[in-house]
Amino acid sequence: MPSSQAPTDGKATPRRRGALRRTGEWCARHFVTVLVLWVAALAGLQVLQHAYGGDYSDDFSLPGTQSQEGLDVLKAHAPQAGGYNAQVVLHDADKPLTSLSDQVATAVADLQKLPDVLSAQNPLPPSGSTPPPPPDPNTGPLSTDGKTAYITIRFSSQPSTFDPSYLDGVDRAVQPLRSAGATVEYGGSLGELARPEPSDRTSEAIGFGVAIVVLLIGFGSLLAAVLPLVTALVCALCGLALLGLFAAAATFATVSPTLATMIGIGVGIDYALFLVTRHRQNLVDGQDPVTAAGNAAATSGHAVLLSGCTVIIALSGLWVSGIGFIGKLGLAAAVTVVTAVLGALTLVPAVLGLIGRRIDRVRVRRPVAETVPAPEGAKPGGWHRYARRVERRPWWFLAGGVVVLAVLSFPLLFIQLGHIGDGADPKSFTDRRAYDLMSSAFGPGSNGPLTLVIDQTKVSSSDRSALADQAQKALTGVQDAEVITPLTATSDGDVLTATAYSVAAPQDGRTTSLTNRLTDDVLPRAVSGYDASTYVTGTTAAQVDFLDIVSSRLPLIIAVVVGLAFLVILAVFRGLLVAVKAAVLNVLSIAASYGVVVAVFQWGWGGPALGVSGDVPIESYVPMMMFAIVFGLSMDYEIFLLSRIHEAWVRTGDPRASVAHALEITARVITCAALIMVSVFAAFVISDNIVVKMLGLGLAASVLIDATVVRLLLVPAVMTLLGRAAWWIPGPLDRILPHLSAEGGAEPPAPTGRE
Repeated sequence: MPSSQAPTDGKATPRRRGALRRTGEWCARHFVTVLVLWVAALAGLQVLQHAYGGDYSDDFSLPGTQSQEGLDVLKAHAPQAGGYNAQVVLHDADKPLTSLSDQVATAVADLQKLPDVLSAQNPLPPSGSTPPPPPDPNTGPLSTDGKTAYITIRFSSQPSTFDPSYLDGVDRAVQPLRSAGATVEYGGSLGELARPEPSDRTSEAIGFGVAIVVLLIGFGSLLAAVLPLVTALVCALCGLALLGLFAAAATFATVSPTLATMIGIGVGIDYALFLVTRHRQNLVDGQDPVTAAGNAAATSGHAVLLSGCTVIIALSGLWVSGIGFIGKLGLAAAVTVVTAVLGALTLVPAVLGLIGRRIDRVRVRRPVAETVPAPEGAKPGGWHRYARRVERRPWWFLAGGVVVLAVLSFPLLFIQLGHIGDGADPKSFTDRRAYDLMSSAFGPGSNGPLTLVIDQTKVSSSDRSALADQAQKALTGVQDAEVITPLTATSDGDVLTATAYSVAAPQDGRTTSLTNRLTDDVLPRAVSGYDASTYVTGTTAAQVDFLDIVSSRLPLIIAVVVGLAFLVILAVFRGLLVAVKAAVLNVLSIAASYGVVVAVFQWGWGGPALGVSGDVPIESYVPMMMFAIVFGLSMDYEIFLLSRIHEAWVRTGDPRASVAHALEITARVITCAALIMVSVFAAFVISDNIVVKMLGLGLAASVLIDATVVRLLLVPAVMTLLGRAAWWIPGPLDRILPHLSAEGGAEPPAPTGRE
């Protein structure tokens, strides 16, 4: 019967030996078998991944968007104009490039012979003619001083997906130009292919180094500190190998393994930490190692299983976006979460069984067991005094937490979503150097041309000339357009094309406005009165379409993820207001982390220190990814804290004392776990990939905010104020919801007289 009353008759509830407890005990007792199986799995997956694993690339399409449809029209009527274009940028500071006309012609001819090349256009004018003043997509531009030009190459496939060895042929083709003293840089997707192979080893080493220090300080035991790191690393390596095998069957983004590494190591350490903490307390309570490991699996292991499922549910919510690229990023992260959960429930108990009572033998200081209420008459610890302070003045702590979140969230009001262009990359990248040369010679808009397509297939031959004249007039004087080239017809005469160059860089808001203006207003007006279809296509247009889709579906993803998490909390803790509180506070903490990302990257507060050149927009899919990941991860601490509050509430029936008790015994563990997670995520800000920097900083900030402001201020304050009402649930709702448990049954601890 639903009620806010807790059982207070003092009778012990019979506990059954659940599956998790039996699994934990079996793994601890047969640790040799379990360890051999994990080593075999790790080795086998690594061999399979190296033999059959796939590659990662950012080649994806947006079916149903106008940019994709425009590209399909070009491919059908002008295959050489409908491929994927990239630039080879030429520059000579000492002499005009016309003096290298023979070398340029040779390079263009050799580029034309490369596999997958549809066309390569010579940027130099025919001998004796003058160069065209505006950039021309058909002949290739030459700057007014003649010292900068670019060869436009069109490929049948996305160059960024090619094997890096493809660049050997490109290098050989342009070698005569380099030998003659010209600077040659690769722009666009060809430049992306030329980027150095990303490596996360340094980030991982930093994260692990900080984690070791935190665990040593928190536990005082070398074995207890190293165990979570080793098990997390093994689980993450298994997950990454599985992801590599999945990549052989489907296309995953290049950022996928980095994201999976961040999440896998972070949750792997956290989950192992929760089990080790409970196991050590069980040993202090007098249990033998096998029983202690089984009880840890039955209690904290149950919370780990529930938390892992919640993280996976949140990541699965990314499929609501309808974009395979986004959904697969969530899948990539979910793979390592699954291996982390499996490792926590099997590998960790096995290692605990192997170590036995020796877990505190190698000490760097006196080990501290999980904090429990001190014996009567003993001096209370710092967390106990803090918990009582929150209990006495909950309104003050609530107000303080809300103010902090409000201040941190303020920059979110000014968020500008977009795509991070090559101009934000390190200058060591060839695509960044190509970007700078193009911007200096032709203006920033030359790095993001927009291809305009008018499909006049259904227009009669007699009307096509009039349509072309009307369209050309409509394309004159368009706001935010630096240049729009004259319309030209394809060889079959069915399609008109032109190229528009923005006054601003591709990632600038004015370029986005120009793209939308051309798509929604200028081009439809240009063909008014005729049965013609219009499109704006190209890389920049596709990025704008991607932004529109993400922006429109982000609220739906938030609603789905919050709704599912709300139901999980409600089913576990049987408290309507507890579930509402969890959802609201998690959303507020995520908003605060968004504000930090906006201030650092979009406003430039610290961006240069992180290796970001100038102010950049927030990559369109970063908020979506952050929300799913952070909402899932924040539930770890939520469930860990609430399970202890609920446990004390069921035992004592005192809601206020239960909050203080739970805060006292979990604060140290949550603080250690959060510091480790923050260090793992923050270490990735040294990556050369701007998106990885954003995700690393955003996730680190969100975990830090969640574990301090939310878990140590807002949650105890709100739970104290709610009192018994927190655990109330309407009768009809109680009957239809499944009954779950945050922490499964465990054998009662041996009497110690401590509690």
